[in-house]
Amino acid sequence: MIYGIKRVAKYLLGTDIAGRSLAVYPDDTFIVSYPRSGNTWTRFLVASLICPGEPVTFANIERIIPDAEAQSSRYLKRIPRPRFIKSHQYFDPRFKKVIYIVRDPRDVALSYYDFQRKYRQIEDGSPLADYVREFVAGRLGSAGWGTWGENVGSWLAARDGHSGFLLLRYEDLISETARELARVADFLRVEVTPELLATTIERGSAQRMRELEQSQGSQWVSTRNRRTDIPFVRTASAGSWKTLLQPESVQEIESAWGPLMKHLGYGLTIAPSDSLQEGESGSVFNLRLRNG
Repeated sequence: MIYGIKRVAKYLLGTDIAGRSLAVYPDDTFIVSYPRSGNTWTRFLVASLICPGEPVTFANIERIIPDAEAQSSRYLKRIPRPRFIKSHQYFDPRFKKVIYIVRDPRDVALSYYDFQRKYRQIEDGSPLADYVREFVAGRLGSAGWGTWGENVGSWLAARDGHSGFLLLRYEDLISETARELARVADFLRVEVTPELLATTIERGSAQRMRELEQSQGSQWVSTRNRRTDIPFVRTASAGSWKTLLQPESVQEIESAWGPLMKHLGYGLTIAPSDSLQEGESGSVFNLRLRNG
């Protein structure tokens, strides 16, 4: 009873976090990913496609494409429809149209490590190897969204190949931005010209986003009152794990999710058989997603 009263009070005051309890409408489009997989960058790109006359910034991104993990239920209900919403949720059957971004979990672990230092959730001197162990085991603060393997695997198993589901690899967005952005536009049924694609890419460049973070970070809900010496927008690169992760950490990640990584085109440093449990299939649909 008390819990229900508190929940209603938070909703009325606009102090709750919508998260998985948000109200979903049939014409919603969701931009979904496991944390630190390129969702914010993709939001900027999509926002520029759907609002070409308004330069996207951290000051207006929550109005154009709000974050369900940072905004209240009441705030989201007030967004004009059709809505575009960011989410980190594992598979939700209510989400009928989804752009899902996936990133190599070895790079995700590195980015998440810096993110949690920025949020003062871990100490600067926390051993990276210990952090990777917690990341694989699903013992981070984001445990409610599942591990990387559970989050990614839930969406692929349920929706891969579905007409309302578009899978983007972060690495492809980096190397072939125009091509992948054209795929997004086609999925959203947005007519684009070469000029619009070029403008969208420029407005979503890592350099511009870093500059915006420096000038608007105190206004944006995700960086307000956070450390300013660690950027939210990092290097926007792929493959840093090759030089920054210890071989033992790489092996932990690959042993946990090797079949799923291979399915997504991420090369493994250990033999595929080493990343499979006995009797386990390499198919993503038969994969027994582990949480440690």
